[in-house]
Amino acid sequence: MNRYTHMPAVKRALDLVALVVLVPFAAPVALLIAVAVFLDSPGPVIYRAVRIGMGGRAFEMLKFRTMREGVAGSAIAGAEDRRITPVGRFLRATRLDELPQLWNVLRGEMSFVGPRPELEEFVRLHSDDYREILAVPPGITGPTQLRYAGVEARVLSRHEDPDAYYREQLLPDKVALDLAYARSTSPGEDLAVLAKTVGLPAILTWQRVRGGASPTRSVAYAGVATMAIAILPLAFALGVGSPR
Repeated sequence: MNRYTHMPAVKRALDLVALVVLVPFAAPVALLIAVAVFLDSPGPVIYRAVRIGMGGRAFEMLKFRTMREGVAGSAIAGAEDRRITPVGRFLRATRLDELPQLWNVLRGEMSFVGPRPELEEFVRLHSDDYREILAVPPGITGPTQLRYAGVEARVLSRHEDPDAYYREQLLPDKVALDLAYARSTSPGEDLAVLAKTVGLPAILTWQRVRGGASPTRSVAYAGVATMAIAILPLAFALGVGSPR
């Protein structure tokens, strides 16, 4: 899988327009997160995860670091993984650790919507399917990411061998979802996925409340983060971002 496929012009144009709109709002949020990660535990603020992207090319997917530096363990982490820092737990629950991937989108390594980038070892397990999946750019969000949001980490934490459970149970379903997306991708579908992603934190919180689950720190963090994402860009636009 060494064939490189160029991103469709329409998809690339939509990504660039979205970046122009979102970066001024995301920048102050990202700065606050970077400070929190730096103060939370020793180590770099940004974690560089090697993933397989479009055309089978490896690239470094950027995330805010959510684990303690230098602690060995499984490549797959459940919700209760002891390697996860307090700030990291908050970032994972709210998906704010994904913000640095805006840089990957700018570089053309990722799109806002697409299949989730996977580790090479998992790509090799389903090499035939990934020949089609990797013909389109990987995305920050997508049908697979939406399906497993708020679910995957909790499910993995219930199993003694999360790697094996991921390979045998979760990965085949993710591959099927990504393959379906790659075969039917369109600007209209991408816009629908983005619309669902914007409302995801509120949806997850409502589902937990409606299901009768007792409030948890993760749910509380998700609500606070949702409000912060809405309030901080407004403060930036009215204060720092406006002429004096």
